Amino acid sequence: MLELPEVLTLAEQLNDKVVGKKVIKVLPPTKEHKFCWFAGEPTAYDGLIKGSEVIAAEGFGIFAEITFDNGYKLCLNDGINVRLIPYVDMPRDYQLLIELSDDTKLVFTVAMYGGIVLHDGHNDNEYYIKSRQAVSPFTPEFEAYYRQVFANSKPKLSAKAFLAAEQRFPGIGNGSLQDILFAAGIHPKRKIGTLGDAEKDVLLKSAITVLQDITKAGGRDTEKNLFGQKGGYPVKMCKNTVGEDCPKCGSQIVKETYMGGSVYYCPVCQPLV
Repeated sequence: MLELPEVLTLAEQLNDKVVGKKVIKVLPPTKEHKFCWFAGEPTAYDGLIKGSEVIAAEGFGIFAEITFDNGYKLCLNDGINVRLIPYVDMPRDYQLLIELSDDTKLVFTVAMYGGIVLHDGHNDNEYYIKSRQAVSPFTPEFEAYYRQVFANSKPKLSAKAFLAAEQRFPGIGNGSLQDILFAAGIHPKRKIGTLGDAEKDVLLKSAITVLQDITKAGGRDTEKNLFGQKGGYPVKMCKNTVGEDCPKCGSQIVKETYMGGSVYYCPVCQPLV
């Protein structure tokens, strides 16, 4: 699932390789996916952006968005995969396909669920608005925002819920939060009310540093970019490292089911105090 580092990487690649190209044709889904959502009928997308030019791409929160010169924007969220491939490599199934003027195409598929929304600049989706309004962790304003959110959050909230639930920090999801908490030495289930001032500072620093590291590396190695390549950031706490030695202390990394998903942590470096 795409998170902030991945959508920033995706936007950078789209700006580099797709901006300036014209839309030749837009093809609707080859097979209906009940957990893929569109704005209106995807069969109408061709008539709305055919002949237009891609002029920009942007990443924010859990969204990546492509802007066309006729004012329309194509927005995709964290559950959507998009690949830029040669025209000859026509996939069998997809949720949307855009043929471009240089004989390449953008192919959109869905991992578990997600939206591919073409809009005229007005998107009233709650998550879209929150991502648009989010304070980036790469800005000087983020520290004050973090401390305000912390002060307004219930003490019984777990560290995982604090970082990844209710869109408090759009773009931080169940993937990146695992390494953020590992870097901070905080157990995913630990209540934030038990954190001292020094631990709050460490969590803030870890969130910024880990997200910067992932972004600089072009995303996590559990996700793929516009060209189908894995990101360069080796995730320390994930399904691929369960049972392996902790890179800090050598203890075994464990997995638990929590909050409708999974958490991965080192029981020694991240004690449940």
